[in-house]
Amino acid sequence: MKIGVVAPASLGNKDAEAPFLAFAAIAYPDVDVVVHPQCWMTDGHFAGSDQVRADAFLEFANDAAFDAIWFLRGGYGSNRILPMVMPRLGPAANHKMYVGYSDMGFLLGALYARRIGRPCHGPMATEIRRRNGDQTIARSLGWMARGDRQGLEPGLDGRPAAAFNLSILTALIGTPYLPDLTDHVLIVEEVSEQLYAVDRMLWTMSHATQLKGIAGVRLGAVSDVPDNVPAWGETLEYMMQRWCGEMGVPYLGRAEIGHTQSNRVVPFGLV
Repeated sequence: MKIGVVAPASLGNKDAEAPFLAFAAIAYPDVDVVVHPQCWMTDGHFAGSDQVRADAFLEFANDAAFDAIWFLRGGYGSNRILPMVMPRLGPAANHKMYVGYSDMGFLLGALYARRIGRPCHGPMATEIRRRNGDQTIARSLGWMARGDRQGLEPGLDGRPAAAFNLSILTALIGTPYLPDLTDHVLIVEEVSEQLYAVDRMLWTMSHATQLKGIAGVRLGAVSDVPDNVPAWGETLEYMMQRWCGEMGVPYLGRAEIGHTQSNRVVPFGLV
């Protein structure tokens, strides 16, 4: 199996390359992981200009030699290349798995909206640098290489599902890149946002006409939350119950996804 690594958003840390390549070579010797040199380019905040990032993604996505695209990291910026890449994806792109999360939700959502390939929420390559990061990235590598279900989110129940960072989901609402999630269980997570901002995004989610018809909502990790001043005063469980109630769908409880070491894989659609 051949996996291509690209960075459609923020610039990457080159120090992570040797560790994730070494782990993949030892744990998955039948897998060839190829890192596009674009990953280490710099253009201000980004891993190369919009054009450079778009071209790198298209080069690997349209190459039939690659079986999967594994995103290096998130950050911000994959939304900026959607108009440049989506019309140019060829037949080879349909036969790949695409794995990442956070900002990569822009690409995963757009791919799923057009039923291109197999988008999957899952840990990204540079997460090898987390504590026990080998366990984290093994969930994605195992799923891509061997269809290993041990790394899947344990609450997947046979219904189609999709997972998004809340900031990305709310940015997709109202655009043509948000997929039709009718009858899907929607799993959301967030990082580095105050609870009032999480509440505002849940309000947007609950009133989005494009999300009418989902089967329910689950909540992953809400991590690294800055303090509210004054204190917010509502729990995440209360917030989820309230906004799911306004949305008219069940709140289905917690999920093991998010910007944490325990982040798990959620294939979009049916497993």
